[in-house]
Parts: sequence; structure tokens; C-alpha cells
Amino acid sequence: MTTAHEKPEWAQSKREKENARRVAEGLKPKRRIGPWIVLGLIVVGGIVFFVTRPPAPAPVEVAEAAPVVRQLLTSETTEIAPQTLRQTVRVTGTLVPSKQSVVAAQAGGRVLSVAVRPGNNVKEGQVLVEIDQANLALQLAQQRATADATRAQLFSSQQQLERTEELARQGLTSPSALEQARSATAALEANMTALESAVSVAELALSNATVRAPIDGVVSERSVEAGQTIAAGTALFTVVNLDEMEFQASGSVNSSAAVAPGQAVEVTATGLDGQTFEGEVTRVNPVAASGTRTIPIYVLIDNEAGLLRGGMFATGQITVTEKADAIAVPASALREDAEGDFVLKLDGGTLVRQAIEPGEAWHRGGMVEVTGLAAGDVIVSAPLAELTAGSAYETVED
Repeated sequence: MTTAHEKPEWAQSKREKENARRVAEGLKPKRRIGPWIVLGLIVVGGIVFFVTRPPAPAPVEVAEAAPVVRQLLTSETTEIAPQTLRQTVRVTGTLVPSKQSVVAAQAGGRVLSVAVRPGNNVKEGQVLVEIDQANLALQLAQQRATADATRAQLFSSQQQLERTEELARQGLTSPSALEQARSATAALEANMTALESAVSVAELALSNATVRAPIDGVVSERSVEAGQTIAAGTALFTVVNLDEMEFQASGSVNSSAAVAPGQAVEVTATGLDGQTFEGEVTRVNPVAASGTRTIPIYVLIDNEAGLLRGGMFATGQITVTEKADAIAVPASALREDAEGDFVLKLDGGTLVRQAIEPGEAWHRGGMVEVTGLAAGDVIVSAPLAELTAGSAYETVED
């Protein structure tokens, strides 16, 4: 070490001071062996590692990923089968009995008894009300007496006319006397006819003192009580027959052009969920109801079971067009790509693209008539956008 590179004594380490002393004494300075020792240890450790390390593991073959299998619920698929397609018009309205009768008194008098109340079933001819017959019987007796008296006068007049006609043939009486006899007899005959009619009216009034049911049905209203005095023409009861109901419906004025008498109707009534009643259009009003854009439509419904009641709100589907043995799919099953319209068909565990040609759309049930499918084909009918042609599938029950 030269003096030019010597450090000041105050900056030298203990080893450097020792080497400087040795140099001054003519001895060689001590060399640093620590780094060499460390290097030797590193080399030895490396040799030991490479000698003792385990053999490398054999390469592992990576299997190809299995394809994803989609699960399809049976409710998400549809098996194609010929079916009857219907185009319908929806109507709403109220049910009323098709046959109902307001029972009115045809004779006046004091009411002796009332036999039925609202809700009672009645048969045609059944007694409903008894009216006091005393005055009616007296009037009938008077009319009969008057008629009997007039009948006797008429008999006498007819005999007198015969004698006068005989005398006239013999020239023993004047023509004026014959004419007078004829006039008298004619007047009595006319009077007799009127009196016989009066007797018939009195007899009818007496028979009408017993008020009877005009039809089979159920009493829906009653407006008379025993002891009440009524006049002829007074409304007493309303009797309705529920065997047939009339659906007084309203439909859109635009769609009503397709509605005509004789068309079939499926009716559902509020309160009878899940039950459908068959009806038939009987009449279609040609003019929209005032202040609305709806056409009154009348539908007759059989109600032998008696489930329907007057006043029920109902909804009807009128079948205006029908096609049998059609091949159709739900509108939700239709798909479209660059090649056109298609559906996904189930084919042995793989979904395949089945090209189809859509036809007429039928609003009832959301069905679309198509060509390109056959009876027995099973397609995806649910709008599952993640499914594509070529996808693997398995079907599971709901």
C-alpha cells in the first residue's frame, strides 16, 4: 500500500492498522480469508443439493374438459302433435236468467194468503196468492142473472118474430111490423152476446183470484203481503228460470265484425274459478252502446247444474275461426338467426337447429302455425337464450 492511498490513522480499521504495522516491519500484510470461506461453503452446498435432490416427477397428462350438459325441465319442452287452433274474440258482461216473469194480479181485492217467499222453487201452475173471492163471486152472479133475463127476453122475441113472419107470408100483417120484430130480436141478440162476454170476464176474474206461477223457476222478488188490498195489474212476484242463462256481453266494436249468431263461446264466471261453461251467440247488436265503443252481444248458456246465478260477472271467448289438425308451436319457441327462423329440437342428448317456416299466429294460447316439424318432434318451448344448437342436454321432471 502506497502512502498516496493510505488512510489517515483515525480512519483505519483495526485490521488495516495491523497490516500497516506489518508493512512497516517488513512483513507481508494479512489477507482476508472470510469471503473465500463463504464462497467455498456455497459451492459445497450446491454440490450437495444437486446430488441429493429427488428426481423430477413424471409429466401429468391433462384430460380434455367434459362438455357442459344442460338440464331441461319437461315443462320447458313441447312435443309436437296435431291440434285444433282457434281465433277468438274476448267479451265481458253480466249473466241474467233467460226466462223470467213478473207475476201481476189480474183481479183486485184483499189478499188472503201468500204462499211463497224469495228463494222458493215453484212449479208452473202452483198457487202463489189467494185473493178474497166474495165480491168477485157476487159480480159473477149478477152478470149471470142479467144474462139469464136477457136470454129469456131473446127467446120470447124470437118466437114473436116467427109468428110475425108467418102472418106476413099470409098477408095478415104490415111489412113495418115485421121489420120492427126483426130489429127487436137483433138488438136482444147483440145484448145477449155482450152479457155472455161479461159473464166470461167475471168468471175469469174469479179464477184469477187464485194467482199461480206462470213458469217453473225460483221466486226472486216478492212485493205483496197478506191483508193488503191490491188492484188488477199490481206486480206481486218475479219468478226466474235458471235452466238457461243469457250472457249479456260487450265486445270491441272493431273485433265484433267477426262475431255472428251460432258461434261457440267458452264462458268463465267470477266465483267459479276453473270451471268453463259452453254457450252460443244468439244475437249481435248492430250498433255500439251509447257513449262506448262496445257492441252488445247476447250468448245463451245451458245451466242445468244450476251453478250460474243472475248478476254474476263473466268473461267469454267467442270462437270466430277454427282450424283442425294444425301443427303449431308456442310463440316463445321461435328463434331467428342469419339463416332465418328455427327452433331447437331435442335429438338424442344434443340440441339441433330445426329450420321452420312460420305461418298464421293464433292469439288463443299464443300459438304460431309452422311447417318444418312433424308429430312426435320435441322442441324447447321456453325462451332459454343460453341454449344453442349443439348444446348437450338432459331432461328432468319438474
